[in-house]
Parts: sequence; C-alpha cells; structure tokens
Amino acid sequence: MSKAATQKNKKNLKFVNQPFDFLLCVVVFILLALGIVMVLSASAPTALAEDGKSYTYAGKQLMFGILGLISMFTFSKIDYRIYKKLYLAAYFASCGILLLVLIPGLGVEVNGALRWVAFPGLGQFQPSEFTKIGLIIFYAGYLADHKDELKDFWKGFVKPLCFLLPPIAILYLVQNHLSASLIIAMITCVMLIIAGARMLHFIAAGAVGGMGIGAYLVYKLTSGGGEGDSFRLGRILSFLNPWDYAQTTGWQVIQSLYAIGSGGLFGAGLGESKQKYLYISEPQNDFIFSIVAEELGFIGCVIIICIFAVLIWRGILIAIKAPDTFGSLVAIGITSLVAIQVILNIAVVTSSIPNTGIPLPFFSYGGTALFILLSCMRHIIKYFTCRKEDLRN
Repeated sequence: MSKAATQKNKKNLKFVNQPFDFLLCVVVFILLALGIVMVLSASAPTALAEDGKSYTYAGKQLMFGILGLISMFTFSKIDYRIYKKLYLAAYFASCGILLLVLIPGLGVEVNGALRWVAFPGLGQFQPSEFTKIGLIIFYAGYLADHKDELKDFWKGFVKPLCFLLPPIAILYLVQNHLSASLIIAMITCVMLIIAGARMLHFIAAGAVGGMGIGAYLVYKLTSGGGEGDSFRLGRILSFLNPWDYAQTTGWQVIQSLYAIGSGGLFGAGLGESKQKYLYISEPQNDFIFSIVAEELGFIGCVIIICIFAVLIWRGILIAIKAPDTFGSLVAIGITSLVAIQVILNIAVVTSSIPNTGIPLPFFSYGGTALFILLSCMRHIIKYFTCRKEDLRN
C-alpha cells in the first residue's frame, strides 16, 4: 500500500473512531421512547376500531424506530465528506423522487393528497422526507463551494434560491404539499444565513414577499378561489375564529384546545385522554402533542419542550465544532429541520398559527419520517473532534 493511501486510511480511521455526543445520544433515545409510548396511547382507540388491535400503529412505529437506530449507528461509521462529492446528485435525486407519486401503481392518494409511494412488501413512504435531507446535503455542498459569492445579491442570494423552485413547484403542484414546501424553504434560508448571506437581502425579499402574499390573501378572501384555494382559505378563516367553523375546518383545532385545557397542570394521566376517542381525527399524527398535553399536563409539555431544546442546543454546538463548512451546514440544516417542525407543530395545536399539517419529530406517527430522522441524527450525534488537517486528502 502506498504512503498516500496509508495516510488516507489513518485519517478515515480518526473520523470513524470519533466519540459520540453522549448527552445528545441520550436525548434522542428519550425522545424516541416517549414518542413510541405516546403513539401507543394516542392511537389505541383508532387502531382498536380499525383492526381490533390497539398496538397496530405503535408496533409499526417501534419497528421503524429500531431500523432507524440501526441505520444511525451504521451511517456513523461513514465519513460525511463522501456526501459533499455527491451533492449535485443529491439535488437531482431529491427532485426526481418527488415525481414517483405520478407513476401508476406506485403513487397512493390519501385524504385527497398524492404524497405517498407504495412498494409491494415494503409499505408506503413519503418521498418528501427524503427530499428534505437531500436538499440539506445539496445546499451544504453548494454553499461550501460558493461561499465567496454569498455577499453578492444575484450570485449569493437569488441564484441559490432558484434551485428551490423545481422541488417546491413539484411539491405544491403535484403533491399539494404546502407544509413540506414551507419547511424546506425555511431550512434553506437558515443555511444561507449561517453560510454568510446578507441579512439585508432576506429583509428586503421578505418585505416584498410579505406584501405580495398579503395582497394575494386579501384578493382570495374577497373574491373566492378554486378548490385548493378554498381549502387553505378555510384553514385561515377557521384559525381567526375556529368556533364559527366548529363542524368543518375548525373542528380539529377546537378539539385540540379542549384536550390541552383538560390536561391542566399535571394532566389526566398516561392513557387517560378523552379527546383521542374519535374527537381528534387521527390523534397519533399531527395533533399528538394535544394528547401529550391532556395526559401529561403543562408540566409534561414543558419537560418535552426542554428535551427538544437540549437537542437543538447540542446540534448548534456540534455545528460550531465542525472542522469544515460542509459539515457545519449539514449539522445546522438537520438541527433546523427538527427545530422548525417542533415550533410549527406546537404552534398549530395551540392555534397560534393556521393548521399546516406539520408532524412533531419523534412523536407523530410516520415510519418514513422517523427512519430518516434517526438516520440523519448520526451527523449531529457524532462529535467533530478531528482537526482540519486530519480531513485533508
């Protein structure tokens, strides 16, 4: 073996043998365990009514959780620099995988939305979950390679955001998946700011975009719209006064508020929720935090929020420790993914923002989301303790 190859193997070995962030690893395990327990509690009545088994949803969630942990520890042995070499491929794959829903026999429509793909013997998965991670890898690689251009308005602001247009268009027009579009856009903006883009560009674009969205909403509210527009406008109107739409778009939010209010300070007790008995639709999904509040109370909710805060804090610290720009941006992208979904989900169930259909990480039922989330946790659980010179080829 040549001297160069020997040195490279030693560098790879240094990366593979880096220690784990023990605190963050414990936090992930706690959130996973709490999530599975709450899925079992929230889904038991629905599962029992559907197939006579109260643990159907929890069993699937546990299976994907175990697979996710195996994937997490497997990927922790892979040098993350490999992904940087493939960031362009990750972008095209992220766009292409979204189109799988259009293939006859693969695409599955659920509740009027074409967002799932089904493979015989493997079950269903959401392509958008893979796209979120793929775009994080792409932007981390792109911004690392073009960091000298980020102060320029066209090259450092407009050009990077143009790459968002194809996946956002596919998500919105093909899958009718506005929530995923919002999350991806917000993560991209965070990564751009951290990479060095000017805040002034975001403020100016935000002001113009905000006025445009405001004008659009006023127009639609006064003139009506198509079926898709009416659906989203209905959510906005029900957010402003849900009791005027108590039997339609306001039902879910009202039941969520009843659940949260019923929990009080200490909660009704684990498994004692009343709103999960066919009041909140699919309580194991986006509104699972309402069941958490009802059963564990205000104290339980605060503890869970604090655990998420520790995960986000550790993720930021590890991003700071990363020896290169790519590793730092991937870590901050994944941390932002968790933080944004937690904030938006809790805001929705407390009726602080309109219902957007965003799941709560680790808690909401969904095998694809849980598997992908655990798999990418390896990037922030793994310490970046190696020196910059150790990463040079």
